[in-house]
Amino acid sequence: MSATNPDSAFTFLSQGALIQEFKIAGHNIVQSFPEAKYYKTHNDVYLGETIGRTTNRVKGAKLANLNGRTYQLAVNDGNNPNSLHGGSRGWGKQDFEGPRPVNRNGREGVQFRYLSKDGEEGYPGTVECLVWYTAGIEHGKTVLEVEYQVEFVGDECEETVAGVTNHAYFQVNPGAPTIEGTIVTLGTDQYLELDQNQIPTGKITTFSSIPPAGTSFTLGATAPAIDDCFVIDTTAPTSCPLDTRNLPLRHVATISHPDTGLHLNIESTEPAFQFYTGDGLYIPEVETEKGVKIPSRGKRSGIAIEPSRYVDCAGREEWRGMCRLRRGEFWGAKSVYRAWKE
Repeated sequence: MSATNPDSAFTFLSQGALIQEFKIAGHNIVQSFPEAKYYKTHNDVYLGETIGRTTNRVKGAKLANLNGRTYQLAVNDGNNPNSLHGGSRGWGKQDFEGPRPVNRNGREGVQFRYLSKDGEEGYPGTVECLVWYTAGIEHGKTVLEVEYQVEFVGDECEETVAGVTNHAYFQVNPGAPTIEGTIVTLGTDQYLELDQNQIPTGKITTFSSIPPAGTSFTLGATAPAIDDCFVIDTTAPTSCPLDTRNLPLRHVATISHPDTGLHLNIESTEPAFQFYTGDGLYIPEVETEKGVKIPSRGKRSGIAIEPSRYVDCAGREEWRGMCRLRRGEFWGAKSVYRAWKE
């Protein structure tokens, strides 16, 4: 899909409705594999995937007091006893229907659809997920709008949980081995304090390893190492609607690199976002059908920026209102990515 400029284009795949290419001025600013087959065999790190049925971690891989019972989810969070990114085969590992060409909000776009059955990865209820990608040019900048909708369409139970985001790893210095030299500005310096198992303690506090919100900082070869959920809206547990798409867009993050002049700005209707500097990232070497070897990429070779609700809102009952989905209801979210070269 083109943003009306051949040097600014996108490629999406049906597996996980994932983003394979996000090209700006001829540069792909997302880490990717050259061929679709490798996403099925080599993508343990969720490159470009649509994450669901829930995002991030669920404490202890359990949903307690949902439909009057407890649901056991997949435990797939390394040494931590949690469920991560929807389970061992979350939505990023599933084949969506699509891409189907659409015109949405006056822009060229594509739609993907996935029907997640009751019991998949332990989650109750059948839900339908729709993903829309639309592209355009605004004031010389390439714009990608991503919209998510989840509807509870089954009749197996009264309620379930939902959450969707994208797990692209961005690199605005394409071809470089790491993100060193990337300039970052975050829209907030508030974050969810974590326990030893990467689960929020419930406290929202200032992230002391970076400057105050709105102040730029530069990523080094090894520091700062960040894998945390930053909070844009500290009132979200009581104020966040199930469908945030009608809320104003708020600044998530801006990243750029002086060596390339490439910039990426992210806004979202979501109340939080995970910011991960890829310190555990490893993308294995692959070989194209023409015999060209694509070398492996290691730690800090990309930055994941994932707009979302709070971590463990599905498992934490006082936060569950952000993601509890009942029959006939819609969960929704929207994020906008603007990229350009100076």
